[in-house]
Amino acid sequence: MKRGIYRLLRLSHTVQQWWVQRLTLSGLWLLGGIFMFGVIGLDVKRSLSYQVFAFGVALMGVAVVSSQLGSARLHSAKLRAVRSLPRFGTVGVPLRYGVRLHNVSAKRLRDLSLTERFGDSFPDFLDFQRIIRGSTHPKVRRKVWLKLLAQRQWAFAPAIALPLLAAKQETAVVAEIMPLRRGLLRFQGLTIACTDPLGLVNRGAMLDVPQSVLILPQRYQLPVIPLPGARRYQAGERSLTTAIGDSEEFRALRAYRPGDSVRNLHWKSWAKTGKPVIKEHQAEDAVRHALIVDTFQRADEDEWKSEGMEAAIAIAASFACDLQTQTALIDRLFMGTTAHHLDDGFSQAEQILTVLAAAEPCRDQDFSDLLAVVQKNMSRLHGCIAVFLDWDGDRRTLIGQLEAAGIAVLVLVIAGASGLSEMPDVICLRHPQSRLQVLAIDNIQAGLWAL
Repeated sequence: MKRGIYRLLRLSHTVQQWWVQRLTLSGLWLLGGIFMFGVIGLDVKRSLSYQVFAFGVALMGVAVVSSQLGSARLHSAKLRAVRSLPRFGTVGVPLRYGVRLHNVSAKRLRDLSLTERFGDSFPDFLDFQRIIRGSTHPKVRRKVWLKLLAQRQWAFAPAIALPLLAAKQETAVVAEIMPLRRGLLRFQGLTIACTDPLGLVNRGAMLDVPQSVLILPQRYQLPVIPLPGARRYQAGERSLTTAIGDSEEFRALRAYRPGDSVRNLHWKSWAKTGKPVIKEHQAEDAVRHALIVDTFQRADEDEWKSEGMEAAIAIAASFACDLQTQTALIDRLFMGTTAHHLDDGFSQAEQILTVLAAAEPCRDQDFSDLLAVVQKNMSRLHGCIAVFLDWDGDRRTLIGQLEAAGIAVLVLVIAGASGLSEMPDVICLRHPQSRLQVLAIDNIQAGLWAL
């Protein structure tokens, strides 16, 4: 029964998308008017609405026939398209890129529009089951389902009016979309459409141009935050300290020894002496931080938990970018029960953002499973930034273990409308540099400015 309802919902969504793609805004209004006057004019003896219904049907018929003629002209032409996509995009920031259209045919093409087609964004059956189990009231289910449909939409891509496509020439245009969701945005292809003379129906050709771009999480603005932790000497800090401006100081040149890294070769001296020469440096100190992102969710969690996870990822992305300008670096990223080691300091922010963009809810494990993972990596850490979706005994235990190891923590707890399992108490923080802040889910930015 549930699977049958899910299939009906998917079919309804597909039909709705088909109508939106095939009809212009005027065409959709006309279709609605045809349906309304068709219902009103069922009794032709009492109402003349059937005449308006017949006129609307005639208009739509003329538009469909004329659009078929235009699409036949478009299909007879041969078009090729190439996109020039950037490496990354960001949620909520317009993504601009170039599209080159090559008209191979000997016909000039005018009055065309270009629209992007993305990968399937319809929720899967497991999401549907979670909504069914989460509430018994039909109105609540419908509200959650519609909200999930909106959240799963990858991007907003308005139609772009194309200039005249000259015969056997290439035309470059600039396209712009608005990413609405983090992750790997898959472009399926392009739709080159022409509108009928009445401006009601779109018909066109579809070009398969599969590509993808990674959409990074939304980011918040952060104030200048005194991060916890003190600078300590660590062996082998070179690649990391250079990322924050603490590059190792040159000390001397010496002969090559087996096992030396080729990165330390002094090529000019080797060219002069004919023997490999190594540069010696004095390693600098660095402040290593861990970033803990809470992605643990149960199947029966309230719907705000998904919003809370997106906010937690956005906060983590903000810290990842902001730390690039401070005398600190993120050495470990804990997400789910996985510890991501960030050893290449030259691209730390890029690594973290890439991992965060692909984050998924962790539903098959408990938060307590993270305790052992963090404990294995404590010896390398000086400070910790933890972004939690709740506050309970397991999370309090984790913070206690970090402080017992002499690691100062900055704890950010995101609270939904229903509140937290327990109210955090700053008394549980014993390290003098540790801090705790509760952020309301509907006012994250203001809470961050208050840090």
